[in-house]
Amino acid sequence: MIRSEWLEAFIAFAEELSFTRAAARLHISQPAFYVQIQRLGETVGATLYERRGRNLVLAPQGRELLAFARDARDRDEAFRARLGGLPGRSLIVLAAGEGVLLYVLGKPLRQATTSGGAPLRILTRDRERTLAALAAGEAHLGVAAMEVVGDGLHATRVHRAGMRLVLPAGHRLARRRRVRLADLAGERLIVPPAGSRHREMLARALSAAGVSWEVALETTGWPVMLDYARLGVGLAVVNDICPAPRGTVARPLPELPAIDYHVMHRAGAALSPDAERLRALIKEAFAGLSRAGDGRHRGAAA
Repeated sequence: MIRSEWLEAFIAFAEELSFTRAAARLHISQPAFYVQIQRLGETVGATLYERRGRNLVLAPQGRELLAFARDARDRDEAFRARLGGLPGRSLIVLAAGEGVLLYVLGKPLRQATTSGGAPLRILTRDRERTLAALAAGEAHLGVAAMEVVGDGLHATRVHRAGMRLVLPAGHRLARRRRVRLADLAGERLIVPPAGSRHREMLARALSAAGVSWEVALETTGWPVMLDYARLGVGLAVVNDICPAPRGTVARPLPELPAIDYHVMHRAGAALSPDAERLRALIKEAFAGLSRAGDGRHRGAAA
């Protein structure tokens, strides 16, 4: 039988990846803590961690057990609250990228935190780290843009984002309603570092169109790219969740592929009523973004 204190110990170990730190976190001796982890591994019949050089890492079975342990903790807390006649407001953890958090989720997160709902923790994560947080049970909900949703996730598409060019209002291309890739010949672009999905997509599309261009600046994150476009450092290609800063305009780039945003949770993991409500608020926020259309993304000239 798996004891709840072993699962709590394993959560601490998985988050610290150190017997010393995890034992101190739970205020027990290191030998006693080590015994709990060993007994848990023997009970489930799996190798939970591995040593790589001087570091400890979770084995595949350990990562799976971590998600189970976190789910069990959530269910236990909710059950105890119900028995005690309490609302059962367990912590909700949401993982999403900086751009989504800034430009789309402000309203639903405000609603979720000001209406007597459960406490909320935000993890600012890129796509890969959002998926990892969901798989490990670290996050209950995640929002990310991706072409294909992998196994083990329940995903709902909430928005198809087209690509847009953000440029100063006085730029020669600002007078056009739409911009073609050929119009970018010779332009200086603000782009992510080489190897990123967005950079590779843009480079392939421009190469296929026979367009030569220059790197004005390499940086990460929509907010930074947009701000440097505002400053006139170069032109930024972003997706349509991003509002054009004051003094700039956004023009559609229909030749670039759109990408789908999904709200996700781990398949088989039961969402609490508060988490379900937050999920519904996130879907509505993206629906409102889609309804707003082009007007939302036109910047006002200074």
